[in-house]
Order: sequence, then C-alpha cells, then structure tokens
Amino acid sequence: MEEIEIVVVDRENVEVVLNIPAQSGLNLMELCKAAGLPVEGTCGGLALCGSCHVLLISNNSLPDMSDAEALMLDQLPLSKSNSRLACQIKLNQNSNHLKVKLAPI
Repeated sequence: MEEIEIVVVDRENVEVVLNIPAQSGLNLMELCKAAGLPVEGTCGGLALCGSCHVLLISNNSLPDMSDAEALMLDQLPLSKSNSRLACQIKLNQNSNHLKVKLAPI
C-alpha cells in the first residue's frame, strides 16, 4: 500500500512528520487529532467552528474551498489568504508532501 507524507508545523514551530496510507480516507483534522496534535475539531468536521484552522505552506493541488468553508474562514479574525480548515482537506495521493502550520488560536 502506498503511503503519503504530511508535515504539520505546530504552534511552537516544531515540525511533525506523519505517514499514512494514501487511501486512508482521513481528512487532515482527523489525522492531526490521531497524532495527538492540538486540533479540536469541535464541530466534527462540518466546517462550522474553525477550530481546525491551518495555514498552507506547500503548494499541493487541493480541492477548491466550499462555500461553507469560505464563510467560516471569513469569520475567523486570524484568517489569511492561505487559510484552510483541516476538516475539509481530504487526504489522498495529491496530498503527498502537504505541509501546513496550525493557525494561532
């Protein structure tokens, strides 16, 4: 089974390298929570809370942002042009070498 590598930079600027099967079916929020990173995901992945806000560092080709995700990010005071919600990033082969930073809270 092919694996992909995801790099998450935590809020103390420590890089955490995570390897998972490419076909795991996980989203980035689920992966971060499983790895013990401080991502709440209070709404369970419905793009309603913003507690899984990340900043994209790499230039991976990701699906376009949904209207619900864009609306939630518009409400976050620390949202930037490279902001995404981890719960809306489904991990697959296109995610290989994805690098994100946990957004400040």
